[in-house]
Amino acid sequence: MAVPQTLWLIGCGNMAGAMLRRWVAAGTVQGGDVFVLNRREQELPVGVRQGRVLPEGALPDAVMLGVKPQQIDEVAAQVAGRIAGVPLLISILAGADEAALAARFDAQAIVRAMPNLPVEIGRGVVALHSVGAGAEARAAAQALMVQLGLVEWVEAAQFAVVGALAGSGPAFVYRFVDALAAGGAALGLPADQALRLALATVEGGALLAADSADSPATLADKVASPGGSTRAGLNMLDAGDALRRLVAETLAASVRRDAEMAAAARGS
Repeated sequence: MAVPQTLWLIGCGNMAGAMLRRWVAAGTVQGGDVFVLNRREQELPVGVRQGRVLPEGALPDAVMLGVKPQQIDEVAAQVAGRIAGVPLLISILAGADEAALAARFDAQAIVRAMPNLPVEIGRGVVALHSVGAGAEARAAAQALMVQLGLVEWVEAAQFAVVGALAGSGPAFVYRFVDALAAGGAALGLPADQALRLALATVEGGALLAADSADSPATLADKVASPGGSTRAGLNMLDAGDALRRLVAETLAASVRRDAEMAAAARGS
């Protein structure tokens, strides 16, 4: 699989910046082969060029859209003509489906990507989707993204769900870690110690679950002795399926918002 050697980033916020830092650190792309179009100077990996106008000359192997979804029309008006015919357009814009992108940008292939923040350390999740991209373009997108963590190709109907589960998921996990630490502090632990313990507990538990043949539900039951203190805590989470219902409602809220942004991008 051929990794794109030259890359332009249209916008470089938190997520695009995390991806770029990982690619440069891993040697996937060389800093000098990357250009970032942004509104103001940013701290970028060594060698990466930046500016307010795209470079003159040949098109890069790939362009990645990393702006806010609400800026899609503004960005299209600014750069669509300059990047017309680019071999691969990658979009990390939530809610902007392939048809909406194709209506604004003339690219040989379009691939949607939904990464999450741990891509910066190579332990992220990246969902990919494309209807129109051929095998070569799909392989190029995968070769680029595989440096960031787990890569999964999904159908269009599943893309928003994956975005809620994996793309937004770290934020939900961070909220849980924060709540776990706050709960420990409320019961008398120093706040900084409670946070260290909560972070280490979640990290270790996740690593064990990833390597175990047992399901997370089975592992939870292995930790909880009948009539013990862990079981008493689980009983609170399990009562009325409280935790499952809360998580399901959380993901559903994210999916609904994605649908609203998709409708806005389509102009409907």
